[in-house]
Amino acid sequence: MNLSNSALKVQQALNASGISLEVIELPDSTRTSLEAAQALGCQVGQIAKSIIFQALPSHRPVLVIASGPNRVNEKVIAELIREAIGKADADFVRQRTGFVIGGVPPLGHTERLETFIDQDLLQYPEIWAAAGTPHAVFHLTPNDLLRITCGLVIQVTG
Repeated sequence: MNLSNSALKVQQALNASGISLEVIELPDSTRTSLEAAQALGCQVGQIAKSIIFQALPSHRPVLVIASGPNRVNEKVIAELIREAIGKADADFVRQRTGFVIGGVPPLGHTERLETFIDQDLLQYPEIWAAAGTPHAVFHLTPNDLLRITCGLVIQVTG
């Protein structure tokens, strides 16, 4: 299967991680958690959405991987990183991760990101994550997610 450049970049990062996972590109959009769940025939909670925040004033990127329906409590993240945060705009996300909003994967970024993982994702035997474009995804287990990101598991809605 021929993958787009961004999806191929994610597949290469997965291959380098030592875990055998496969990126697929779908005809339907997976930009939002609901669109992804509908396209994949899974629960919205099984969608591991990657949200990039910008720490202030350092401007470092922070990745939160949240379960589809969950809204991230920014105060929780700010307390953990000991710095205020704000939502990152599209230019910041592309520059710091190498990917567009709606396609940001949990790995393969242009720089190392401090990463937090929603504990609600751990209840599912299988989850789905974006793979570089709003049409590309891959399925994995929560343990795979922990291994490929080295993220800290937290309650993001706290």
